[in-house]
Amino acid sequence: MFMLFQRMKTTNHLKSMAMAKKKEKKVFVLDTSVLLFDHRSIKNFAEHDVAIPITVLEEVDRFKKGNDVINFEAREFIRMLDELSQSNSLQDWLPINGPTKGKFKVQMNEKSKTDANHIFGEKKADHNILNATMQLAEERPDCTVVLVTKDINLRLKARSLNIKAEDYETGKVKDIDQLYKGNTTLNVPQSVITKIYTQGYCSLKDLKLKSAIANHFYILKNGDASALVSYNDETKQLERINKENAYGIKPRNVEQTFALHAVMNPKVLLVTIQGIAGTGKTLLALAGAMAQKQNFHQIYLARPIVPLSNKDIGFLPGDIKAKINPYMEPLWDNLKLIQNQFKETDKEYQKIREMVDKEKLHITPLAYIRGRSLSNIIFIIDEAQNLTPHEVKTIITRAGENTKIIFTGDIFQIDTPYLDTHSNGLSYLIDKMKNHPLYAHMTLEKGERSELANVASLML
Repeated sequence: MFMLFQRMKTTNHLKSMAMAKKKEKKVFVLDTSVLLFDHRSIKNFAEHDVAIPITVLEEVDRFKKGNDVINFEAREFIRMLDELSQSNSLQDWLPINGPTKGKFKVQMNEKSKTDANHIFGEKKADHNILNATMQLAEERPDCTVVLVTKDINLRLKARSLNIKAEDYETGKVKDIDQLYKGNTTLNVPQSVITKIYTQGYCSLKDLKLKSAIANHFYILKNGDASALVSYNDETKQLERINKENAYGIKPRNVEQTFALHAVMNPKVLLVTIQGIAGTGKTLLALAGAMAQKQNFHQIYLARPIVPLSNKDIGFLPGDIKAKINPYMEPLWDNLKLIQNQFKETDKEYQKIREMVDKEKLHITPLAYIRGRSLSNIIFIIDEAQNLTPHEVKTIITRAGENTKIIFTGDIFQIDTPYLDTHSNGLSYLIDKMKNHPLYAHMTLEKGERSELANVASLML
């Protein structure tokens, strides 16, 4: 009886702890990097309160001018804050999503008992944000105060001062190891492979599958025999894929065959190709696009401009074309590789030169895409891992009639501050769009640039 009583007591205690944990109130302090990543971020903390240090508001104000996405985010946040506050004081806690949800305010007091500026020996905005967080913790001892920032170094500084700190999680891919790859290998009876080669297709029942992802690719094997198929969500059949070349470029492996098929499939309007350097992502996208040039008015090529050594595009001499050319050289390299598949006297060689001269093949900076409607084009965006989820959405929502968009990139090679493997736009797009009939994806794993490049990727 005593043991039963003790067990009941323990159970009740655990329940009480669970309820207390569930009801625990939190206050999230947002850093500038979060607001410039997602201007709606203050609305994504459910019933918890959100504080914006005055230093953050000043930093956001400095970003409001310009054509980049962070400038748009800054302007939108300022407008939203004005709309939410209306005639109320921002020093008071104001409702964010109605009376039952959390509240927000601007934290004016940035003087805490522990001075981060003194501890780190320098007066700077990041240290003021740390002070504001600590001061808020002193004001709200009943709550857990958490600093949310995409700046890793600021998170480390916060933890060194015993401040709870975390990354902004909304939109992040939780398990990157489980990110959709686009293809599956299955062992099947010989009769299935024979059926595919004789009829050109097979059913899900033939593979003993109950369902399949739209435009998913399969490698079907039986001993030395194999067949390549993709799932057509419209016909509910797995259709044979024939190995084909595009503008002189031939796939060198199964993954490249799948990727080129996705690029050239007229029913697929959105394609992502992910892979390490040298796997042929950009080359396949460009060759596939050029093979379909008669179906579109133009081919657009773009890649995010990630400046090195803090030298932005504006510091380079010349007009816009001269400014972006140094950043676009990898695209030109791929175009030259396609052109060199032919002799100078071949009509295909001359056609490529003519496409460039007449801007049928046009390289454009992404900064000027907002507000445009892109119709009757194929749009290739290279190095898409350096885009935010919002930038990816902005690009896709520009698509007009008869437009196909192809994103290529390597999610493990990110050059943009505050983005990582989990939060970049390419990972986000792959995770969110899988199983849509307009979308196809392929992850390329085998390098095909050269034997030397493969050795460097594996051993260095």
